[in-house]
Amino acid sequence: MSNKILWVDDEIDLLKPHIIFLEQKGYHVITASDGSEALDAVDAHDLDIVFLDENMPGLTGIETLERIRAKSPYLPVVMITKSEEESIMEEAIGSNIADYLIKPVKPNQILLCLKKNLENKKIVSEKTSMAYQQQFQQISMEIGNNLDYNEWVDIYKKLVRWELSLEKNSDSGMEEVLKMQKDEANKQFARYVVNNYEDWLVYKDTKAPVMSHTLLKNKVLPMMDSQNPTFLFVIDNLRYDQWKTLQPFFEEMFRLVSEDLYYSILPSTTQYARNALFSGLMPLEIEKKYPHYWLGELDEGSKNQFESELLGAFLLRNGKQVKYSYHKVLNMNFGRKVVDLLPNLMGNQLNVIVYNFVDMLSHARTEMEIIKELADDEAAYRSITYSWFEHSPLYDMFKYLAGKDVNIMLTTDHGSIRVHNPIQVIGDKETNTNLRYKVGKSLNYNKKEVLEVKNPASVLLPKSHINDSFIFARTTDFFAYRNNYNHYANYYRNTFQHGGISMEELMIPFITFKSK
Repeated sequence: MSNKILWVDDEIDLLKPHIIFLEQKGYHVITASDGSEALDAVDAHDLDIVFLDENMPGLTGIETLERIRAKSPYLPVVMITKSEEESIMEEAIGSNIADYLIKPVKPNQILLCLKKNLENKKIVSEKTSMAYQQQFQQISMEIGNNLDYNEWVDIYKKLVRWELSLEKNSDSGMEEVLKMQKDEANKQFARYVVNNYEDWLVYKDTKAPVMSHTLLKNKVLPMMDSQNPTFLFVIDNLRYDQWKTLQPFFEEMFRLVSEDLYYSILPSTTQYARNALFSGLMPLEIEKKYPHYWLGELDEGSKNQFESELLGAFLLRNGKQVKYSYHKVLNMNFGRKVVDLLPNLMGNQLNVIVYNFVDMLSHARTEMEIIKELADDEAAYRSITYSWFEHSPLYDMFKYLAGKDVNIMLTTDHGSIRVHNPIQVIGDKETNTNLRYKVGKSLNYNKKEVLEVKNPASVLLPKSHINDSFIFARTTDFFAYRNNYNHYANYYRNTFQHGGISMEELMIPFITFKSK
């Protein structure tokens, strides 16, 4: 079915050549010579777009536009005028027009306007699909190569870029192709991590990526050498694709200095990764050096209640006797209080703000049916993150800092992955409950399905019992106990989990900004 165009102009007869041109291109053009006729046509026809002359006798173009908006708020209207007065342009643009053209208009100018407004999604979709098809083979070949940690970052960034592009695509088949390619990449990435993880911890300063326990030393301390206050925001459980969804907010306020990905340690959970981040130490080192700050798997209480103390100890160990603050936001009310505190924090050399919303969303995604429906897949998960941030006190914090001469860093402690495939595991009553890793003294599992760490000390992890071992799930697997296996397998399938090995969990954003 051809698109229906309403063209309104008091000299419509002079536009006959343009109308014939558009009809030859397959468009159906309805004409009107004044505003009243135009409003009647809006009532009578199911229109796709309106070309509206600004300078007409009787109802002016602007007046006609206002009445069209009252009838059909979302009908695209293109204003056409001889005038180049800025006030008229601003009035038209302020009325939310689709485009603004200056007479005399050329046929191809009109055609471009139509394609931009009526066929934009279709054209972009086709071009995106074609571009991904052309890169598919190249990405597949790269995934099969012997990649290092930097090259894996590049692969993951490419896949996320295509994922975000194709989610607006009407070609669901191409999205499925990308999903299969991403699954294959995750399988290869898991093998890479299994083969190299212990070496990273041994050669942490030369042959390893920046990781949780080296992030502050490598990325944050150098920023603190400047005279300006430094603000470090840690949004718990923020994936790279979620950051890309939020990026437009930040580009309005700041100049993006760098966009890096660093690697979370294992387990990729708050207890381990974030304690490592703030202490600059691996969990086993924290337990040995600061036993009063480390709570094990079997200990009662919050496992992250000493982050501020670990941060202070880290700064002192690295010769930074500076004034710093630490705030952890667990709810909206406290978030608003932190917004009010920001003027007082400008005198500190370092301010750390931990924001827990995304992690709460991830767990709520598992436990609440309404959240399950709202965040049904990755695209919906990104969308709900976008909506939350837009109305959050965290956004207000960044808006306040946008006009200040400060260093700003945004990061996270780990990501998460939507799990699909249950793996059977048997453990005793002291085995932890996380679905992506297990630690215990009597675990029973299929060795081929997991990363097995019989000696936790080899990866600098503490243990509660002398016979404790760790296992980690890979790609989209998750652990389910043999008792009531089918129930738990179905309950947790397609939920977002963290703690194991995947690109989404381990490769996480570290972003730096400056005020514009």
